[in-house]
Amino acid sequence: MDLEFSPEEIAFRDEVRTFIEENYPKHLKGKVFREDLSKEDFLAWHKILGKKGWSAPAWPKEYGGTGWTATQRYIWNEENARAETIPPLPFGISMVGPVIYTFGTPEQKQRFLPGILSGDVWWCQGYSEPGAGSDLASLKTRAVREGDHYIINGQKTWTTLGQHADWGFFLCRTDPSAKQQEGISFILVDMKSPGVSVRPIKLLDGGHEVNDVFLENVKVPVDQRIYEENKGWTCAKFLLAHERAGIAGVARSKKNVERLKSIAKSEIGDDGKPLFEDDDFQRKLGELEIDLAALEMTELRVLAREQAGKGPGPESSILKIKGTEIQQRLTELTMEAVGNYAQPFPRGEGDNEFAIGPDYAAHTAPIYYNWRKASIYGGSNEIQRNIIAKMVLGL
Repeated sequence: MDLEFSPEEIAFRDEVRTFIEENYPKHLKGKVFREDLSKEDFLAWHKILGKKGWSAPAWPKEYGGTGWTATQRYIWNEENARAETIPPLPFGISMVGPVIYTFGTPEQKQRFLPGILSGDVWWCQGYSEPGAGSDLASLKTRAVREGDHYIINGQKTWTTLGQHADWGFFLCRTDPSAKQQEGISFILVDMKSPGVSVRPIKLLDGGHEVNDVFLENVKVPVDQRIYEENKGWTCAKFLLAHERAGIAGVARSKKNVERLKSIAKSEIGDDGKPLFEDDDFQRKLGELEIDLAALEMTELRVLAREQAGKGPGPESSILKIKGTEIQQRLTELTMEAVGNYAQPFPRGEGDNEFAIGPDYAAHTAPIYYNWRKASIYGGSNEIQRNIIAKMVLGL
């Protein structure tokens, strides 16, 4: 595999770098590690990219994608990580968008894809339920057809940022007598529909990131079902493969490794020398960088596969497992490097108490605790190992 950039690719990298420097909102610089981002914060960069035509690099060009090569997409991810931009949320661009342009009707594509590209429509995901998490096929939310509408009743949970959503994509059981995976449909729901209620799940730190969504006699037109009735599991698996490939976050992890090194050079170890010179710390850091380099090669293979029109395969489960494990190890090492200054929890906006410790310590603990979720969402890592055992190893 040739990892050297051609002159054309170097020119593209410089174009991307200049565009980010000149167009990324100044008020968002340094906020990528914050937990209190507003709806406007999340959408600002997405909308700028939408106007440029760069919001969906992985999409086919005919649907609004950039037409970039796998290498150009790699460069794009690297430069955004380097600049610590707040990326477009995955629910529209990386999840429901590919489902719509792959399985949707021409009318559905025309209706829904433009708002996803522009960032004008915020989407949320309605998969998990109180009794259907890793065993997603056991979901109970029902959609009963009455003429040209479905009547939906049920509950979804852990709906990330659903309080901001304009639309949601929901897995609903449309044939309770069929085998679990065969009786499910993929349905788009206007979150302003009568009967839809979003209730916050308050986290330990008081934050509001996830929600319960209740659907009570929600009337949804049949033409908002994607693909065939009772064949929604096909859409669900396709979506999860795209989601898992994106969860790997290799470029962001590489940037965070550099941040960790900078912290370790500033912090003093027990021997009075910079922590970065500590043999044990160097060993942990070296093992992490080796695993990250191996993961990057896997990601490049997946990108090349997508470039050839094959789409993500079982390799996406490998990316999901290793990517999230590396992210969690990074947060653990950062906590170790920051030491005692990682203990105070940051205050909210407007708090007049003095900060404790260096600036890089402020959000270390919240990030560490928040990223415990990474090995669970998108299909738990235990489930991903089962997929690899079955689809790759044939066990």
